[in-house]
Amino acid sequence: MKNYFKLLRFLKGHFRRFATAIAFILGSSMFEGVQLTLMLPVIDRIFTNKKIVVPNQVPHFISRFVDYLNSIDAHTLFIAVPLSFLGLFAIKQVVSFWADYFMNDVAQRVMRDVRSKLFERIQTLSLDYFSKRRTGELVARITNDVGVIENAVSYAVTDLVRQPVLVLIFLGLAFTFNVHGTFLIFFIAPFIAIPMAIISKRLRKVSRGQQEKMADINSHLLETISGVRILKAFGTERYEIQRFSQQNQDYYKLRMKGIKNMMLMGPITEMVGAIFGIAAVLILGKDVLDGHLSFGVFSLSIVSILQVIRPIKRMANVQAIIQQALAANERIYEVLDTKPTVVEKTGAKEFGVIQQKIELEQVNFSYDQSSGPVLKDINLRIRKGELVAIVGPTGSGKSTLVNLIPRFYDVTSGKVSLDGVDVKEASFKSLRSQVGIVTQEAILFNDTVRNNIAYGTFDATKDQVQEAARMAFADHFVEKMPHGYEPTVGDRGFRLSGGEKQRLTIARAILKNPPILILDEATSQLDSESEKFVQDALDSLMKNRTVIAIAHRLSTIMKADKIVVLEAGRIVGLGKHDELLFTCPLYRRLYETQFSTSS
Repeated sequence: MKNYFKLLRFLKGHFRRFATAIAFILGSSMFEGVQLTLMLPVIDRIFTNKKIVVPNQVPHFISRFVDYLNSIDAHTLFIAVPLSFLGLFAIKQVVSFWADYFMNDVAQRVMRDVRSKLFERIQTLSLDYFSKRRTGELVARITNDVGVIENAVSYAVTDLVRQPVLVLIFLGLAFTFNVHGTFLIFFIAPFIAIPMAIISKRLRKVSRGQQEKMADINSHLLETISGVRILKAFGTERYEIQRFSQQNQDYYKLRMKGIKNMMLMGPITEMVGAIFGIAAVLILGKDVLDGHLSFGVFSLSIVSILQVIRPIKRMANVQAIIQQALAANERIYEVLDTKPTVVEKTGAKEFGVIQQKIELEQVNFSYDQSSGPVLKDINLRIRKGELVAIVGPTGSGKSTLVNLIPRFYDVTSGKVSLDGVDVKEASFKSLRSQVGIVTQEAILFNDTVRNNIAYGTFDATKDQVQEAARMAFADHFVEKMPHGYEPTVGDRGFRLSGGEKQRLTIARAILKNPPILILDEATSQLDSESEKFVQDALDSLMKNRTVIAIAHRLSTIMKADKIVVLEAGRIVGLGKHDELLFTCPLYRRLYETQFSTSS
């Protein structure tokens, strides 16, 4: 029940429209409940020309109304009743239209809000969250799971209001005209409620499995589509097709399992309804034979009893939809309830531009307890304007160290400071506006060349964008493109080469003009020709800045004011190139095996 109330929280801000929809649904239900059933005795009166006979216990106003109908000529009723029915039917259609419109409008607003909340929450989460979650899984939460909630709001809530009202109307009609026969309805409930409860429990479990399997499919799609070059290069298309087919088959099995459980509700309610319908005919039919009840009133009683089954059956289907929605709701709230591990302090300071130094003091860091320490006892001072190269074997903690400076992660212990002030005291905006990052993976968006360069500096003029491109040696290829800076670059920059993508990211960093620059192996994946252009662009970018470079090129290391040698998360060497060749065995080995070849 708690999970259901959490689902209803999404209606916050839409209660006025929701109430309007409920009002129209109630009106529509009233018309649906009375329009046909109340006409049965009148139709019997018209075509048999026999008086309507009702039990003695019916309310007085009904008896008076029946007497009035019995006094009207059958030919007059023959004209008046169809016209009245047509008018009621037209009103019902108008009311039903607005009921469905407003409820669907509420559902779409809820979907819009939930998607926005999910996206906003995902954007505020810390980087460690994304190391534990697949991209496709998060996409599935925003697309598939939110779509399931739409059904719960638009269809399930509508029926949760409409069907109980219909049950009450039909029960009221049945009790009005035959109290004893209608008590049969109360025997129906357990025969429907117990199977519904069992099936609903199964559906909740199956629905969660379906949603998790859809997340697997989304993840596989994203990986294979974004990595299509690798698939074709290694000839693994058939292998990936088989993997997808297996995941698709697993989803099909779960889906059919859910459908089977949903479809079981129909035969159960229909069979129960048939049994009790026959029982009602046998009980009420005796009153007709004895002349205590007219055929039209008998028909109204039987139809009312049988009509109770239909809304109960609909509510069984509603229960299935709700169980699916509750499973999706749990997955959505898993994201919404997740708190970022790196949070901005209340009353955070606005940092000015770095004036003196970046300092790491007794820094220790681990991603979680199970992974163990990644950085241990790091003490490092980087003065303004210095070029500091960080080297070390794979997995030594180089990228982790530089990620602590813009506070993508918080230290486990120790302190990272700018000009003596702990970075935890700074606002994210003032801290990260000082840091530009160029990584080995060039991240571009499916947007124009201009917007990719101006990303994060949206007020940049056209001239500023072009100047940044010129300084990054990107203008050479951009100006050869049709329409220059205006064409889109494709998903993740698919239409550009590796070197071209990297030069655009460097142009982006140049336009940002940060005082601190982090280079995370920015040329490690390029061919020699592209690397020359990119390195020239980096040299331009590095001028008059504090630069921290995870380096694999000897030229960068030789220019460094300071080289930090990392091994297993510890600093094992610190100094200039010539000095470290004699004082740090690891650096000498790296130089002989890696750096010397790049010279």
